[in-house]
Amino acid sequence: MSHDAALQAALEPHIRDIPDFPKPGIVFKDITPLLASPEAFNRCLDGLAAVTTEAIDVVVGIESRGFIFGAALAARKRLPFVPARKPGKLPADTVKMEYALEYGTDALEIHRDAIAPGKKVLVVDDLLATGGTAQACGDLVREIGGEVAGYAFVIDLAFLGGAAKLAPAPVHALIRYE
Repeated sequence: MSHDAALQAALEPHIRDIPDFPKPGIVFKDITPLLASPEAFNRCLDGLAAVTTEAIDVVVGIESRGFIFGAALAARKRLPFVPARKPGKLPADTVKMEYALEYGTDALEIHRDAIAPGKKVLVVDDLLATGGTAQACGDLVREIGGEVAGYAFVIDLAFLGGAAKLAPAPVHALIRYE
């Protein structure tokens, strides 16, 4: 897991804690203050570009906040961007992957022709918690023939152990909460 303490110190003041959201006992990590600061957002994108040193051909962003960081990172790296969406949102032929949530299941879809076989993919999202969503996205990438070169997150809730589910692919995070 790559991590830069100085970058965390610069970005962390732009993450707002929202207690008891979306339900009691959860402290939601709100990224909207980071997005509202062009300086912080650009520093975040610079950080993501710097830590993701793997050779990659495609960036996949997970709905919905992963679209923000993934699309901007893809543009900076001059790479294609592919959205991984909730079911029923993509217009062409898709592949679907279900994954477990604390209560129930959810699913992601990706266009079947979105990634050419053998292409190296970076999966991007705003936050890594238990790793189920990112793992499902990686499974989708592999199902259509891509290779997961790594995962990149703005925030890692390391105390939940999500990075272990994503091994052996490298996992990068700019802000880690132990």
